Amino acid sequence: MADPMTPPVAAAAFLEAAGWGNARILPLAGDASFRRYFRVERDGGRAVLMDAPPPHEDVGPFLAIARYLTGHGFRAPAILAEDRATGLLLLEDLGDARMRETIDDDAGAERPLYEAAIDLLIALQQHPPADIPPYDLPVLHREANLLTEWFCPAAGLVVDLPGYTAAWDRVLPEVDVAEVTVLRDYHAENIMLLDGGALGLLDFQDALAGHRAYDLVSLLQDARRDVPETVESAMLARFKSATNPGPEFDAAYAILGAQRNAKIVGIFTRLWQRDGKPRYLDFLPRVWGYLNRDLAHPALAPVAAWFDAHIPSDKRGTIQP
Repeated sequence: MADPMTPPVAAAAFLEAAGWGNARILPLAGDASFRRYFRVERDGGRAVLMDAPPPHEDVGPFLAIARYLTGHGFRAPAILAEDRATGLLLLEDLGDARMRETIDDDAGAERPLYEAAIDLLIALQQHPPADIPPYDLPVLHREANLLTEWFCPAAGLVVDLPGYTAAWDRVLPEVDVAEVTVLRDYHAENIMLLDGGALGLLDFQDALAGHRAYDLVSLLQDARRDVPETVESAMLARFKSATNPGPEFDAAYAILGAQRNAKIVGIFTRLWQRDGKPRYLDFLPRVWGYLNRDLAHPALAPVAAWFDAHIPSDKRGTIQP
């Protein structure tokens, strides 16, 4: 991967063409992909430069979902300039006030901010899904398989792969629906707090059309921070009170929780082994805690039986690099 501190070679010409010539370019952030972000400053104005280099990244989905969101009244960054060939975008700067740090600094903000985030999801799901691929069985299986592809070998486990697939085959059809736009990484580090109380949205380029419970899991079983079970329960109740999703919803939430957390265990292991990012191993105990809790739901009985047979409890945690 490119040095996160060094702007891409094409940045100067891109910014010049966008009317931001001679702007200061400051490292802002990276994420668990090849994307990098920089803040550009000029004459008191600020914007964000996204570097999503081809062929590893494609800015097309980000542009499409950003315009879908803003077109429906949600606060995604406005697109100020784009160059798909180089993977460079100039975006509206939504500031520095993230939901995560705000809660860390003020515990009293936790409940009202999660309520606002739930209400945003409720509003988003009132719209037909964007014109995007479905979050279907092949995708769900491929993601769940990341646990057996990366974590199990790293933990020294030899497991029954056909049995793992068969177990998921018995539960995933329950959540194979394309009913809403699923942002897929909707959590406290991707939600910005804007003037006037609005919430700004980041990191939605991987959106798919899927089950309405998925983004709830992403928000309430946050891999990067502990969400108290009392908050999780209260927010689920708030969502269900407003949407009346039906008696099968709790099972769907648990199934998607188990699927997502199995995926994250695999991804965080891969980020360590393949990409040289061992800091992600620190999150594994939290993610395993969520996964164990999800597997306790009766709807996950076939998958839970596989885990009980193949991954001992003392292996359900971090890996020593």
